Amino acid sequence: MSYQPKAHCVPQTAPPPLSLPQRGIRNGAPGLSIPASAAVTGPQAQQPNELTQRYELLERLGMSTAASEDFDELARDMAEKAGFLYGFVNLFLEEQTFVGLHQPPADSGYVIVGRTMSHDHGWCPEVVARKKALPLHDVHASPRFSGNHVVDAVGIRSYFGAPLIHESGTVLGTVCVIDPEKRSLSEARRLRDIVIDAGAQVMDRIAPAPVR
Repeated sequence: MSYQPKAHCVPQTAPPPLSLPQRGIRNGAPGLSIPASAAVTGPQAQQPNELTQRYELLERLGMSTAASEDFDELARDMAEKAGFLYGFVNLFLEEQTFVGLHQPPADSGYVIVGRTMSHDHGWCPEVVARKKALPLHDVHASPRFSGNHVVDAVGIRSYFGAPLIHESGTVLGTVCVIDPEKRSLSEARRLRDIVIDAGAQVMDRIAPAPVR
């Protein structure tokens, strides 16, 4: 049985100026169509056939690209287990699209992020490219990962992400947690395992294993 997300989330209040680039998708129609501008450009550009394959697979699976309360709950559970402020279930479409999102309350003083983000930002593009988990207990520990828009816009110091890989080999996106505080290196394995487990839960909901 294909996973069908629940009703769309209610839009939050407008985020402060430092929020990441966003466009409202919470009330988007659940139907899928492959956009004419499927290819993207820039440092993290996808191959056109990769994006087309994702849309076709999501359509076959009956998976909506709209925000989902179920995935929001999963993102919250993942973030709470890790002790992180933000959690995401992220589909790689024309933009990174957060069908699951957990973040601090609007009045918390922390940056409130939107439901989409450019492929040029964040560390999830690296996870999709390498097809394996990426544990960054301190993003400033490596020059390769410290120069990132998310570091400046949200003040993020730690990131743990894992890919969403279908049995066909198609990478649909990622799950990840981010936080303004760095983590100790000794915590890295536990935090990595949390996001890997969350990724398995997401894929089980998107494409449940057949009953034998």
